Amino acid sequence: MTGTYGGSGGGAARPAAGGAAPERHWAPGEQILWRYRDHAPGPAGPIHIARPVTVVRDTDELLAVWMAPGTECVKPVLSDGSPVHREPLATRYTAPRTTARSRWFGGGVLKLARPGEPWSVWLFWDDDWTLRNWYVNLEEPRTRWAGGVDSVDHFLDIAVYPDRTWKWLDEDEFAQAQRIGLMDQDQARRVVDAGRAAVEVVKAWGAPFCDGWQDWRPDPAWRIPVLPEDWDRTPAHMTS
Repeated sequence: MTGTYGGSGGGAARPAAGGAAPERHWAPGEQILWRYRDHAPGPAGPIHIARPVTVVRDTDELLAVWMAPGTECVKPVLSDGSPVHREPLATRYTAPRTTARSRWFGGGVLKLARPGEPWSVWLFWDDDWTLRNWYVNLEEPRTRWAGGVDSVDHFLDIAVYPDRTWKWLDEDEFAQAQRIGLMDQDQARRVVDAGRAAVEVVKAWGAPFCDGWQDWRPDPAWRIPVLPEDWDRTPAHMTS
């Protein structure tokens, strides 16, 4: 398996928008970065979450990646190094922050994302590979670059369980983000609409829930990707 991020390899090319050079699909086993930008004012905040992942599948219809247990990632922390979730909700998004490297604890995560869709679907298993739940992460449609994909998290999430029941998550954080101006009413409305659209997919048990991903297992030959030193680099070219 290649140890580079988005370098030349065996992936097939696909057409790019606007007459740009064709966009190459990543091959299974390639390592890329799955990143999120901070909710800073302006068109693009700094990267504050970076997770090295291994590509499972990359087609025009779906990007599937595996984040292995023990992967070194970058996450936001408070300026004193303490976890963000320990900060009271009233100041959670205004207290000074920085980033820190840390290992992903618990089991691995399979992430599934369709191009242009304002959410990704994550699968979590117990230690014995019993499916615990799907997790619908509402987010900006991902933009691709040579080394991975970037997005912005939208606070609100949905848990989906093996019995096909579901529930909203993090509604308090979603409301707080609006109160302090990280998200205006129009954007919040679009996020809720996206969540409702995702719920309709769940109710119909559409893709990816019906596609058997709960039975997928990682290739035992895959090594845990290494977090690169330039994990926060600015891509030269990005596409949706």
